[in-house]
Amino acid sequence: MTCEIVPVTFREACAFIAAHHRHHKPPRGMKFCLGAAANGQLVGVATVGRPVSRHYDDGFTLEVNRTCTTGQANVNSMLYGAAWRAAKALGYRRLITYTQAGESGASLRAAGWRVIAERSARPSWADSSVRLRAIRDPEGPGGMQRSLWEVAS
Repeated sequence: MTCEIVPVTFREACAFIAAHHRHHKPPRGMKFCLGAAANGQLVGVATVGRPVSRHYDDGFTLEVNRTCTTGQANVNSMLYGAAWRAAKALGYRRLITYTQAGESGASLRAAGWRVIAERSARPSWADSSVRLRAIRDPEGPGGMQRSLWEVAS
């Protein structure tokens, strides 16, 4: 089955994530999103937005906030690679994302990304800021160790 990168709207990406992602809800916003299709059927999406951490929000860095697939081989790597090519074409110099403990990161490595930091578990995303408690997803990856990945020019 041959896959190709296709444009998707934010609404389409969010609906796909809501239907298929195993542990996250759709993101609240994005700079751009893209999809992967096989035989005319959407089999994966990626949403890319501003970095969640203000420390990385320098105007030249974006974050892949979600990737989601139906399980076809190599689709996630294809999405990460396409996201980086699109970000570079828009003038960005760096793209980051996170994986949770237990996720191998094989698709990121296959797309040329590297781990740059390990983040220890904390009770919830909201623990980093009282102001953000009302905004963050309380069912997010709280209590989970994460790895920070990047690809940069």
